[in-house]
Amino acid sequence: MKPAARRRGVALPPERSVAPREIRLIGVPMDLGAGRRGVDMGPSAMRLAGLEANLEALGHRVTDLGDIPVPIPEVRKPGHGPKYLKEILGACDKLARKVEKILDERAVPIVLGGDHSIALGTVTGLARHFRRKGQEFGLLYVDAHGDMNTPESSPSGNVHGMPLAAVLGLGSRELVEFGGFSPKVKRERTALLGIRNVDDAERGLILKAGIAAYTMRDLDERGVPAVVREALAVVTSGTEGFHLSFDLDSLDPTIAPGTGTPVRGGIGYREAHLLMELVADTGHLVSMEVAELNPVLDDRNVTGQLAVDLILSAFGKRIL
Repeated sequence: MKPAARRRGVALPPERSVAPREIRLIGVPMDLGAGRRGVDMGPSAMRLAGLEANLEALGHRVTDLGDIPVPIPEVRKPGHGPKYLKEILGACDKLARKVEKILDERAVPIVLGGDHSIALGTVTGLARHFRRKGQEFGLLYVDAHGDMNTPESSPSGNVHGMPLAAVLGLGSRELVEFGGFSPKVKRERTALLGIRNVDDAERGLILKAGIAAYTMRDLDERGVPAVVREALAVVTSGTEGFHLSFDLDSLDPTIAPGTGTPVRGGIGYREAHLLMELVADTGHLVSMEVAELNPVLDDRNVTGQLAVDLILSAFGKRIL
């Protein structure tokens, strides 16, 4: 039977083919930067939800590189200053090297977290790759929180609240100079999207950084399409592509209960897929990470499945 649109004599739009990409999956079972245990199981939950097979069904070539080894908190002491800093930097160093190598091989890294401190490693790997080529990249950071704390401003000392500040050059020397250079990404090519829970000191740091920051009020007042397109313009203008760092707590907890720092009033199901489809439409996504999936707090892996579905939308899955 012909499609309904053709039966009514209406011409269908031309088919948009999804360019096959070489994708590498990297798990980072990081459970050191957050305040609640369980996110170390996040990579496994996304794999169990069929990430690799579903990406391959879209026509991509996928290789799962397994997990980067990360110590568990029970066998380490938090130390002074940012908690578990030495262990986090060690894991992020391994991650940065893998991300850089994948990009050098003209493949696309998808990093499966783990708490959001993994962003320090992912973005450092990207920065090394593009710095060597004399090129720029953008950073689209989607999160309910600013992640712009420094060790001095952080009320908890948890590193998962600091990675965006660190890659922009704000914070302690150990974080800022990680990888041997700073900043990792330019502020004018960074967009923070979906924030709705920001510490008082952190608010000042976001304003000081001067990055494009879009709150849930912006999304509500102006609409998701307009705001997302504006953010994408920020991260694609003058760049070779952009990295999407996606924290699952950016979603409303009614659709994504499996995260350790839920905040009511987040991005809804349809809006999240629209965001990812607009990302795919740019054709300039060079890497992606998904952070803060906590299966201990989830309901039959509903958040893990949603994470996979959103990744698929970012890599070309569409309705028609």
